[in-house]
Amino acid sequence: MDHEIIDSSSGPFGKVEVLQYAQLAGSSDARSAQSLFFVTQAGMRLKKVRITLPSMKSKIRVEPGALYYMHGALEMKATTGGGLIRGLARKALTGETLFVNEIHGKGEVYLEPTFGHFLLVDLDDDEIIVDKTMFYAGLGELTVSAALNRTIAGLAGGEGWFQTKITGTGTVVLFSPVPMNEVQVFQLNDSKLSVDGNFALMRTKGVDFTVEKSSKSWVATSVSGEGLLQTFKGTGTVWIAPTQGVYKQLATENGLSELAGPPGARSTHV
Repeated sequence: MDHEIIDSSSGPFGKVEVLQYAQLAGSSDARSAQSLFFVTQAGMRLKKVRITLPSMKSKIRVEPGALYYMHGALEMKATTGGGLIRGLARKALTGETLFVNEIHGKGEVYLEPTFGHFLLVDLDDDEIIVDKTMFYAGLGELTVSAALNRTIAGLAGGEGWFQTKITGTGTVVLFSPVPMNEVQVFQLNDSKLSVDGNFALMRTKGVDFTVEKSSKSWVATSVSGEGLLQTFKGTGTVWIAPTQGVYKQLATENGLSELAGPPGARSTHV
């Protein structure tokens, strides 16, 4: 198989690798070949995740529909991920599925391929809060639950009242809107990060999320053109995807022409 490993993480629970195909060239259908030509020219590559479980006591948790195939002495079990009440709460509050698949045993597990992107995050008795539906799989002793944004920050900032909280030790596989090399990581040390937009992906515990005015007064905020800012305070790590909004804009009818102009020009009238 012609692929390369573009990211990996190894530990006592096993190994997680992100595999990227060099090129797809096997289609005999002209329409499929045309689509492949355009995605190849755009630099898009098909990717999949391979998880290696080293012993019969090993286990991973994957979202329903994520499993592609597996090889070895492996068994799958469908669970609610901590009980029916917790599963129902997670589904209602974060958009995650009610049931999750746990795969136990020794062997290799492959997840569904995609032209999207994956992020691998290692936790050591730690916690991250991520955007809803980002969680894809977890290797190790991990708990997935709902995190409540305790103030109006969630609604005003576009994140909603609830996000997904992942706690424990192991490797987390997240589905990302952008590749890892376009993700910017900030280490906060009793400091603040302000973001004008909804492109903060995740944060560790110790970082509080609020929404603040861009200026001291509401009048100054309204005329500055910046509005409300997502604000992260405390000590910990914050991951943001500055290019996420660019891709969303390009997907709109006039996105390319709007992006070709000076920033903010489309909302400025003389």
